[in-house]
Amino acid sequence: MTSAPSAEDTAGSEARAIAAERLTFFSDAVVAIAITLLALELPLPEGATSAELLRSLGHHRSEYISFLISFIVIGGHWRAHHRLFNYVTTLGGGLARLTFGWLLMQVIMPFATKVISEEGGFEFRFVFYAVVQVVALTLFLVMAWQIKRNHLYRADTPPELFGKVYRGIGAMIAAFAVSIPVAFLTHWAYACWIVVPLVVNLLSRFRRWTAAA
Repeated sequence: MTSAPSAEDTAGSEARAIAAERLTFFSDAVVAIAITLLALELPLPEGATSAELLRSLGHHRSEYISFLISFIVIGGHWRAHHRLFNYVTTLGGGLARLTFGWLLMQVIMPFATKVISEEGGFEFRFVFYAVVQVVALTLFLVMAWQIKRNHLYRADTPPELFGKVYRGIGAMIAAFAVSIPVAFLTHWAYACWIVVPLVVNLLSRFRRWTAAA
C-alpha cells in the first residue's frame, strides 16, 4: 500500500511545475526578442525616386534573403520548443542549463545573420552560421533526451512525440552539418538545408509504408 504524498512533496512538485512554466515563458520572450533584433538589422532602402529605391532594394537583397531564412529558422526552433515544452511538467536533468545554452544560440542568430549576409569570405561566413544552427539543434536534441530520460513530461504526452522530435531535429542537424563541407565546394550549399530534410522525410515515409505493406 502506497502512502499519500506529504504536503512538502506536493509543494515541491508544484514549485517545480511553476519553474518549468516560467522557463517556457522566458524562452518565448527571448525568442521574440531575437526575432525583433533580426528585423532591426534590416537595411533601409535609399533613394530620391522609385527607381533608386528599387535599385537599393536589389543591392540589399542578400540581407533581406538572409533575414527571411533566419526568420524561418528561428520560427522552426520556437515551434519545436513549443511543441515539446507544452508537455513538460517539471525541471531536472540540467534542463534549465541546456535551455539557456539553446537561448544563447537564438540570441546570436541576428549576429550570425548579419555575418552571412555580408560580401566576401563566403566559406567562413556560411560555416559560422551553420555551426550556430548545429549547436542550437544539438542542445535541443539533448533537452528532449533529458526530458524523456528523467520523465519530466505529462502522463498524456503522445507516445510518438519524442520519436518525431528526434527525427525532425536529427534531420536538421544533418542538413546543416552536411552543408559545411559542401560550402567549400559551391555557394549552393544552402540547398542542403532543404534537400537533406526532404530526403530524410521521404525515406522515413517510405520505411513506414514498407512496414505497413
